[in-house]
Amino acid sequence: MKRITYYIAMCLALFTASSCSKFDNYDAPDQTVKGVVTDAGTGKPIQTEVTTTDGAMTAGTRIRLVETSYSATATPQFLASRQDGSFTNTKLFAATYTMTPEGAFVPPTPKVVEVKGGTTEVNFSVEPFLRIEWVGEPTYDAATGKVNAQYTIVRGTANASYQDAIGDCVLYLNNTQYVGNTNFTLFTRPATPALTVINSVASPVLPKGREIFLRVGARIGSRLYNYSTIKSVTIPN
Repeated sequence: MKRITYYIAMCLALFTASSCSKFDNYDAPDQTVKGVVTDAGTGKPIQTEVTTTDGAMTAGTRIRLVETSYSATATPQFLASRQDGSFTNTKLFAATYTMTPEGAFVPPTPKVVEVKGGTTEVNFSVEPFLRIEWVGEPTYDAATGKVNAQYTIVRGTANASYQDAIGDCVLYLNNTQYVGNTNFTLFTRPATPALTVINSVASPVLPKGREIFLRVGARIGSRLYNYSTIKSVTIPN
């Protein structure tokens, strides 16, 4: 009787192991998707900041991916973009995905993309809420210990739903190239800037003997921030 019980237990164990192996033998995700989110009006990459990759969208630019070949109600994945609007994920399964960029721009039409064959490139062209450009180069004033800069802000879309007044404008500064509303050591808020004209801003007094990275961020209402490119200024001793 003990021998029969032993054989039954062994058979059950082998059956369980065999059943589990059906679910564990899938190849690891080895597909790459990459691309860039660009400004439809200029063709330039959308400047952004360090990005929220899960939960509510609170900063930066991210790509929402839903694997529709697996399930019509699959849980979304989120892929953060770099500060220059580019993005890369090297660990996706070969499958069909619906991809939608989210950020400080008019929501575009999602793209249905078949990811297979190694590397798939997917680019998006969007209308930013605001477009911020430097005028000349930021300069250091040794007499005041501050950096002075000029910039312009124009609207990036004519969409009537995104014509709110400018709700905030900030000059952000940091000791590294990662600089924005989520990464800064110093900042200053200039007077509310006017659209389409040259605006001026001066930084706080800066410590000497280092390189400072800076950019201007602005937003309409309380939406996400649009950004200028990042500049750097060397502060002498």
